[in-house]
Amino acid sequence: MSYGIVKEIEQEYMKKEVPAFKVGDTVDVATRIVEGDKERIQVFSGTVIMVKSSGINQTFTVRRIVNNEGVERIFPTHSPFIASITVKRSGQTRRAKLFYLRDRVGKATRLSEKKAKKIEVPSDTPVEAAK
Repeated sequence: MSYGIVKEIEQEYMKKEVPAFKVGDTVDVATRIVEGDKERIQVFSGTVIMVKSSGINQTFTVRRIVNNEGVERIFPTHSPFIASITVKRSGQTRRAKLFYLRDRVGKATRLSEKKAKKIEVPSDTPVEAAK
């Protein structure tokens, strides 16, 4: 019974528009940074190596290489400090957590791009001829 009440209260704090991204995707995460009375936006680009939990507690980890050093950052999905999440590239993976990327450097860290699914049109429907 109390779980339903907690879920209702969490709903008002969750973001309505969260882009669909998965583990293996390359994303740009724009975060709001407050310095004194000023606010600016800083972008962190990298590969999503982990998505954890669900609901208001959902977090995702983004990894990138800076000066030959791996940098990982954990972002709460529904945080008010996240301005936007942009998916740049979809990577094809067979695992839920990509911790094996931590041991790799250079081109070995790249994931193959996910191929778009073809939509087949049934043969009995007429198709307009190209002009």
